[in-house]
Amino acid sequence: MILTLATVTSLAVLTRIVVNPLQNVFQKQLTQRLVDPLFIMSATYGGLTIACLSAWPQLQFAGLPTAFWQTMVVTSLFAMFGNVFLVRAIGLGDLSVLGPINAYKAVVGMVFSIFLLHEIPGWWGLVGILLIIAGSYVVLTDRQSRKSPTQADYVPLWKRPEIKLRLAALVFSAIDGTFLKKSILLSTPTTAFFYWCLFGFGFSFVWIALTMRARWWSQATLVFSQKTTYLALCATAGISQLVSNIALASMPVGYALALFQISALISVLFGYQFFNEQGILRKLIGAGIMVGGAVLITLLG
Repeated sequence: MILTLATVTSLAVLTRIVVNPLQNVFQKQLTQRLVDPLFIMSATYGGLTIACLSAWPQLQFAGLPTAFWQTMVVTSLFAMFGNVFLVRAIGLGDLSVLGPINAYKAVVGMVFSIFLLHEIPGWWGLVGILLIIAGSYVVLTDRQSRKSPTQADYVPLWKRPEIKLRLAALVFSAIDGTFLKKSILLSTPTTAFFYWCLFGFGFSFVWIALTMRARWWSQATLVFSQKTTYLALCATAGISQLVSNIALASMPVGYALALFQISALISVLFGYQFFNEQGILRKLIGAGIMVGGAVLITLLG
C-alpha cells in the first residue's frame, strides 16, 4: 500500500513537472493572439468545471465541513489572482526567464514560515536563498542590455512589468498552496479540484463583469477561433492542477513545491523550442542553480 502510494505520488510530481510548462506555452500562444489573460483563465476555469460535471458525477456536494468551504474560497481567490497575473507576465516576457523565477516561491514560503510559524531557517536555508539569488542573476542577465545601459528604452530587469507580475503571481500562488493543502485534507484531491475550478470561474466571471463588459463577446470569439489551442490549454491546466492536488495530499507543501521547481528547466527549453528565445544555455545554468537553491530551502533549510 505504501509502495503504491509512493508510486502514485511520484508519477503525479513527474507529470506536473512536464505538463505545467506546456500549459504556459498554450497560455502564451493565446496572449500572442490578443486573448486577454483574464478571459483566458476564466474560460479555462469554465471549461474545466463543465468537464468535471460531465466526467465525475460522483463528486461530493454535501457533508463537507465549514472549514473546507472557508479554505476553498480563500485558495480559489488567491489562485485566480495568481493565475491571471502569471498569464499577463507570460504574455509580456520570455518563458525561459519567467519559468525559473518561480523558484523564488521557496523564499516566499520561508518568509511566511518565519512570521507565521516562527520557523527560523538553518544554514542550508540561507545557502539556498543565496543560490536562488545567484541563479536569478544568471537567468536575468542580458549582455546586450549591460553593454548599452544608457539607451532610452533600457529598463532595469527588476522594474520590468513582466517580472513584477511574475513575482506577484508567485506570492499569490505560494499562499494559495497552503490553503489548498488544507482543503484537500478536509475532502479529496478531486473534490478540491472541482471547487477550485468552480470558484475560480465564479470569481473571474465577476471580475470580467466589472472590467470587460464591452469586450467579452470579442474575447469569446477569439477563444472560439483558437479552439484547438484553448482545448489543449484546458487539458494541460486540468492535468497540472489535478496531479498537484494528488501530490499535495501525501506530501508536505514545501517538499512538493521544491520538486515542482524542476519544471524551470523545461520552461527554458520550451521557450527556445516554441518561441525562439535566446541565451538558452545561460538560462539553463541559472535555472539549475535556482532549482538547487529551492531544494535546499525546502528539504534541508
